[in-house]
Amino acid sequence: MVDQAYVIAGSEATGGAGLQADLRTFQQLGTYGVGTVTCIVSFDPKANWGHRFVPVDPQVIADQIEAATSAYDLDVVKIGMLGTPATIDVVAQALAGQSWQHVVVDPVLICKGQEPGAALDTDTALRRQILPLATVTTPNLFEARTLAGMDEISTVDDLIEAARRIADLGPRYVVVKGGVEFPGDDAVDVFFDGSDAEILRAPKVGHARVAGAGCTLAAAITAELAKGTDVGDAVSRAKEFTTAGIVERVSGNTPFDAVWQGAGGR
Repeated sequence: MVDQAYVIAGSEATGGAGLQADLRTFQQLGTYGVGTVTCIVSFDPKANWGHRFVPVDPQVIADQIEAATSAYDLDVVKIGMLGTPATIDVVAQALAGQSWQHVVVDPVLICKGQEPGAALDTDTALRRQILPLATVTTPNLFEARTLAGMDEISTVDDLIEAARRIADLGPRYVVVKGGVEFPGDDAVDVFFDGSDAEILRAPKVGHARVAGAGCTLAAAITAELAKGTDVGDAVSRAKEFTTAGIVERVSGNTPFDAVWQGAGGR
């Protein structure tokens, strides 16, 4: 029987990130992907490719989750962009309604289509209701600074300290992603298991952000966990997969490239 991986996340209309990138990752890594849409994000080419953000009605989200979890015995889920406190409420309630072997949280904190006050409410709800449910969470530098309450993360020791602080919020494992904004020639991530920190390095592939890298990493971790891989190996394999996808990135008419999930499959 094929392994199944579930994602609850937003749709991103160009296909470079969000649910579209997650499902491609699941497929490429040999799992059957099931998805629930929480919001619709479409970049606006007439306004410097800024975000247009439309939340899905909470009852529609609840209906999707009910259908997905009734159709399949799902026990490994990735949580991506939720977007509003109402969405977080319904997802948290649904997650609490059954047992999960693994919950992978990509803590997307802010969408540029939201008002600052709404974004702050969403950040607070995510911290209180979703992070404590996580097996693994995968914040980028901005998200790590926000969640850890740190003004700056510029050294490996800072990455480790951020991971420790975020672990105190409830997740069993934390992956803090340095990305292209972290100083130096390497893309440095820290994997913290609650007691020890492992440093994961790979040479940077250019110095521009690539759409979908964070989504792909978290989705690849999810797919590996669904196949029975232990958490540490799942994180290492996901980093390799994502790096390969950045190398083989897809270009279009946007001012940013997108990860190609077909580059690093097994």
